[in-house]
Amino acid sequence: MSVWGEIVVGLVILVGLVGIVVPVLPGVLAIFGAILVWAIMTGGTTAWVVFAITTVLLVVSGVIKYMWPGRNMKEAGVPNRALFLGGALAIVGFFVIPVVGLFAGFVLGVYLSELERLSDSKQAWTFTVHALKGVGLSILIELAGALLATAVWVVGAIAV
Repeated sequence: MSVWGEIVVGLVILVGLVGIVVPVLPGVLAIFGAILVWAIMTGGTTAWVVFAITTVLLVVSGVIKYMWPGRNMKEAGVPNRALFLGGALAIVGFFVIPVVGLFAGFVLGVYLSELERLSDSKQAWTFTVHALKGVGLSILIELAGALLATAVWVVGAIAV
């Protein structure tokens, strides 16, 4: 692959990394796709080993991303209904207030769901904080896996 091709792959990976933190952009799929294109265009054992390792890292972090924070939120007593309503209002919030509305909508959705369920604003806020911690942990896990995959790609790109 040419230097310009590798620069484009690197930029797509960068967009994917930003997309993990700012969910408006594609995240892990962009990284996976960019490394796949790089492996196809580069060819050879090293490229395919890099692709295999990055795939494992992205899949494992994707599984952990859903299991670990989800278990923590279940243990804290955050119901799925609150997360669903938070997600729905996050989507609405994104269109009402671009980017920032995504976060504000999620917080508002979880809080309103818990307020309706518990009829106590202090408890509702406590459950909302637990949900936010879970989402934050989920983002950190996904970002860690993506950064490790990116590091493997950089090493592979230098080695080839």
